[in-house]
Amino acid sequence: MKELIVLAFDSMDGAGELRDDLYDLQKQELLQLDDAAVVVRDEGGHARVKHANSLVGSGALAGEFANVGIDDDFIDEVADTIEPGHSAVFMLAHEVSQDRVVEDLAPYDPEVIRTNRSPDKEDTRRETFAAEEVPA
Repeated sequence: MKELIVLAFDSMDGAGELRDDLYDLQKQELLQLDDAAVVVRDEGGHARVKHANSLVGSGALAGEFANVGIDDDFIDEVADTIEPGHSAVFMLAHEVSQDRVVEDLAPYDPEVIRTNRSPDKEDTRRETFAAEEVPA
């Protein structure tokens, strides 16, 4: 099952740094990205959207996953809620090794702002990211 996850950061570079680590997680086969994007809202309030096509592989967007990526209107809608000086990363992924991915991403201290997971599972994810130490 594909998971749509949007993580927010209280800095302009947080989402970009996490995006770079997503590539490593994909190389380790801990997740398979179908689409990814980063939104950065500068101090003046202007939002930039960067689609991370290189993360998902050249064939994924053009082939099997064409037209099933993250909706641009959805990205724009969420981007409008990001405060100046903040950023967010959007991930559409499947085959996620949740425990390892959460552990690897916890140091970024992201705020989960959107997901398609059930409320119970999402509460668990939010609690895990909010924990001072991530369980091994």
